Amino acid sequence: MQDIVLVEQVDPEAELDRLAAQYRAAGGAGVRLLNRLGGKAESLLDQLPPQVRDGLTGATEQALWIAMRTADVSRRAVPDQKPWVNTAATTAMGAVGGFGGLHTSLVELPITTTMLLRAIQGAAAEEGFDPAAENVKFDCIRVLSAAGPLAEDDGADLGFFSVRLTLTGGAMQRLIAQVAPRLATALGQKLAAQAVPVLGAVAGGGTNYVYTRYYQQVARVHFGLRRLAIDADIPHEKLVGQLARRMDAKLP
Repeated sequence: MQDIVLVEQVDPEAELDRLAAQYRAAGGAGVRLLNRLGGKAESLLDQLPPQVRDGLTGATEQALWIAMRTADVSRRAVPDQKPWVNTAATTAMGAVGGFGGLHTSLVELPITTTMLLRAIQGAAAEEGFDPAAENVKFDCIRVLSAAGPLAEDDGADLGFFSVRLTLTGGAMQRLIAQVAPRLATALGQKLAAQAVPVLGAVAGGGTNYVYTRYYQQVARVHFGLRRLAIDADIPHEKLVGQLARRMDAKLP
């Protein structure tokens, strides 16, 4: 007699509730910490020198290319780490980068971007996706287009979950060009918060802690939706809509 293997049935409603709670928690107390360290989001970018603001999108696009190549290579040498390890590592790097003010913070930018991408790839792997697959690489980069933790939109901006791109030769280049301006805004806020030498070490560690936690949680929601679509055999677009309604229900 053959053994009967029982397959655990996924509860889509319970899973969507869990993902909505996780997405809502992506900001939380960390945002309040950043506000104490660096000020409100709308005022942070104005604190950067004009030449830095003007070159931020280009620098971010370059950092994304470096991050993508470095993350792919590093995954073959260093296995994915627990989320708290990623957070601890980027927090330490932010403190080092912020110690010297804006100059060292700019040097730290591609390193932090690589660590963020590695953390996102780890979330993809946890949900059973292969970070080396081209479509998963796209999704990992796309997670970085989510509103940064200082946006305080409580998860209302869900558009990036449902974006579809054709995997053609120049698709990654177009995707990075689309993601860079939005990520540049988020990273510009981070740079401004850690721009003061020595004091910037505290802000740098704090901002990297919040940013790593934020993007890891958003990645778990993103790939959790992908996994739920497969396991529950529900169209992904329908799940995104259901998640959006849950987020809207919590907005004032």
